[in-house]
Amino acid sequence: MIRSQSQCFLGIIITIYFFFCLLPLPNTFASPTQSLCRSDQRDALLEIQKEFPIPSVTLGNPWNKSIDCCSWGGVTCDAILGEVISLKLYYLSTASTSLKSSSGLFKLKHLTHLDLSDCNLQGEIPSSIENLSHLAHLDLSSNHLVGEVPASIGNLNQLEYIDLRGNQLIGNIPTSFANLTKLSLLDLHKNQFTGGDIVLANLTSLAIIDLSSNHFKSFFSADLSGLHNLEQIFGGENSFVGPFPSSLLIISSLVHISLGGNQFEGPIDFGNTSSSSRSIWKLVNLERLSLSQNNFGGRVPRSISKLVNLEDLDLSHNNFEELFPRSISKLANLTSLDISYNKLEGQVPYLIWRPSKLQSVDLSHNSFNNLGKSVEVVNGAKLGGLNLGSNSLQGPIPQWICNFRFVFFLDLSDNRFTGSIPQCLKNSTDFNTLNLRNNSLSGFLPELCMDSTMLRSLDVSYNNLVGKLPKSLMNCQDMEFLNVRGNKIKDTFPFWLGSRESLMVLVLRSNAFYGPVYNSSAYLGFPRLSIIDISNNDFVGSLPQDYFANWTEMSTVWDINRLNYARNTSSRTIQYGGLQTIQRSNYVGDNFNLHADSIDLAYKGVDTDFNRIFRGFKVIDFSGNRFSGHIPESIGLLSELRLLNLSGNAFTGNIPPSLANITTLETLDLSRNNLSGEIPQSLGKLSFLSNINFSHNHLQGFVPRSTQFGSQNCSSFAGNPGLYGLDEICGESHHVPVPTSQQHDESSSEPEEPVLNWIAAAIAFGPGVFCGLVIGHIFTSYKHLWFIAR
Repeated sequence: MIRSQSQCFLGIIITIYFFFCLLPLPNTFASPTQSLCRSDQRDALLEIQKEFPIPSVTLGNPWNKSIDCCSWGGVTCDAILGEVISLKLYYLSTASTSLKSSSGLFKLKHLTHLDLSDCNLQGEIPSSIENLSHLAHLDLSSNHLVGEVPASIGNLNQLEYIDLRGNQLIGNIPTSFANLTKLSLLDLHKNQFTGGDIVLANLTSLAIIDLSSNHFKSFFSADLSGLHNLEQIFGGENSFVGPFPSSLLIISSLVHISLGGNQFEGPIDFGNTSSSSRSIWKLVNLERLSLSQNNFGGRVPRSISKLVNLEDLDLSHNNFEELFPRSISKLANLTSLDISYNKLEGQVPYLIWRPSKLQSVDLSHNSFNNLGKSVEVVNGAKLGGLNLGSNSLQGPIPQWICNFRFVFFLDLSDNRFTGSIPQCLKNSTDFNTLNLRNNSLSGFLPELCMDSTMLRSLDVSYNNLVGKLPKSLMNCQDMEFLNVRGNKIKDTFPFWLGSRESLMVLVLRSNAFYGPVYNSSAYLGFPRLSIIDISNNDFVGSLPQDYFANWTEMSTVWDINRLNYARNTSSRTIQYGGLQTIQRSNYVGDNFNLHADSIDLAYKGVDTDFNRIFRGFKVIDFSGNRFSGHIPESIGLLSELRLLNLSGNAFTGNIPPSLANITTLETLDLSRNNLSGEIPQSLGKLSFLSNINFSHNHLQGFVPRSTQFGSQNCSSFAGNPGLYGLDEICGESHHVPVPTSQQHDESSSEPEEPVLNWIAAAIAFGPGVFCGLVIGHIFTSYKHLWFIAR
């Protein structure tokens, strides 16, 4: 009995001991009075704060000693040991700084996660980064880091994630990377790495590798022909070069390979047998392969068909030639195929027409000449986007093109199609973009949008279409872009399009449109219109002074975050088989990564192709018609207008002074009209105005003296004999005597009458007579020479 009581008592004592001594109290780490952060860790963070100009307001909890450093913004500590294990300072630095080898950062030796992306870092990556021996996640992307990647990173054998994209790093991938056997992601794209062996075969855990866009010219979409020193600035033709890196073929864990935007070259050798040590057969998990924008050539290897799990294949912008292998139709999981900008020929690949998961196909800019006979299988295909533009396809557009049930985007432009546009297209309710530009199509434009379709963009320019513009287009609630340029459409001005609040681009140029563009009972204005080109038609009549009063978009600064109207695309994302929406672009196009609208305009006197249309680009071209009357004063309300062309009409009256309110104006062409009066001096203050043409009018008075006017060609003012002050523009041969100040003084609203004050005359009479005699003597002495000089 006593023994049992003793045992019971002993059990109670042991229980109490474990409860109070061994188990952590509930508020051990939650108490605001007890610090979790170790002092050495706090001191290291305070050193970092001095090195990085980090605005504390963006961190959440501020970095100061009165708060536990483990609760500072961007800081995470080990819950037991109090060591800093994660530091996320992305997007926080407002001033440039560099990583020094003595940085307090490298004193945080227990870090497993480091994210300094977009922190405006400059200089080189210090080799002392190897001090972070526990690091598993390293993100230094979107900075300004230069130099070579230190080989010491290869000593961080716990690394699983390396993101160095968007810097200016050079050299080869360090061979020490072969030690990173746990690495699953390596992203080096948008740098300036050069060639050399890519030794990554040991990375048996690697799933994603992105080496794209290391050719410095791939950073730019603009023409670089005039930038002769660009190679010196960027260190020459930096990029990965040589053949396809075959060492990647033995990494069976790879899911994503992206090598685009470099200078890899030659044929692709994936190995032809499963016994090959470097064979594509080993890439059984590969889902995405992007080799675009390189110099690969030869035939597309048939062995690609062995990538049975491939979903996305991009071989665009290379030199592949001959026939596209039919065996690739075996890729049953393929959802996206881009082989544009190559030299492929023959029949369009069969896999487009067969029932599959394929959603987006771009075969543009090749030499395909045959669509094939695929009427039996089109009914089962679920393509969302098909681009066959810029090939050699000919004959009529087949009727079975209408059998695609879910086509969102169809581009057949720049081919040799003939005949009429299939009338069955009017029954297609899923079209967002239809581009039939530059073919030889004839007949009438179908009554599209009969059932309020989603049609956003319609381009039938440069064909031989006749008839009228279908009023069914009024039902296209999402219509942003309409281009019928270069046809034979004969119709009146489509006032009814003014009710389409989404319409941004309207091009009716070079057709047979006729009649007035104003009707008091039908005209609503175009509140969303950014570009209108109705040139080279037969429009007539005058424009009321408030004609442009409701064109509000042309007076609004473009902001990508500003949406004037809502479009619900979420339901369509599911309907089109999972096409991923993208953030609204600065350019006119769809909300899917399929298409950006293009246009050609008379810009600065030259026909210019705009492959993309900036949403902030505002244009009015009414040239080559028979408009008359005064130019509306309301034109001055369009403060964001970039191009105004009213040439080749019969406008009369003065040039509106309100044009000076259009401070963004770059091109102004009022030539070949019947304008009179003076050129407003205030136009000389338009600092962006670089192309001016006032020729062949009845203008008079002084040409504004400014850099913009002084840099114009003399021909811009020809045919206006009453203009003065052209000697600096046209040279002495066009010298015109300068009129008196009363003739060109704009400071007074009415010309002052010359009134002679008799008192002043009396005072000046004596000296005047004396000066007159002296000057007369000089004049008579040199009269002969003066006339010769004239």
